[in-house]
Parts: sequence; C-alpha cells; structure tokens
Amino acid sequence: MSFTVARRTPFASRRVGVVAFLTAALAAWKQRRDLARLDATARKDLGLTAVDIAQETARPLWDVPKNWRF
Repeated sequence: MSFTVARRTPFASRRVGVVAFLTAALAAWKQRRDLARLDATARKDLGLTAVDIAQETARPLWDVPKNWRF
C-alpha cells in the first residue's frame, strides 16, 4: 500500500498572513483617518482629547491591536 503526501508550498500560508496583515493595516488606517476628522463635539462625546487623537494617528500603519493580528 502506498501513501501520497500532499505537498504544500511554504508560500501559501505566507500569502494568507500577508493578506490578513494588509486587511488589518487598511482597517487601522481608515479608522485613524476618521478619528482625526472628528470635531470637538464628537471627541467630547467619546471622551477623547486632541492629544489622545494625535497620539493614535501618529502610530505606524502596522501598529494594530493584538486581537487584530493573524
């Protein structure tokens, strides 16, 4: 009896990881962009200061929450 082992390319799992990373980075960018566009009333409603928003929007694109990571 012979067995065949299916070969998986090492790039298949990397591709999924890259797509997941790019999706998370794009979502973070959009949220930070929207956060930066909030007016003073909306910031007050959320309990955020201009400094809080400046710190968040200054974070690098790849710096996303740990629960977003793949």
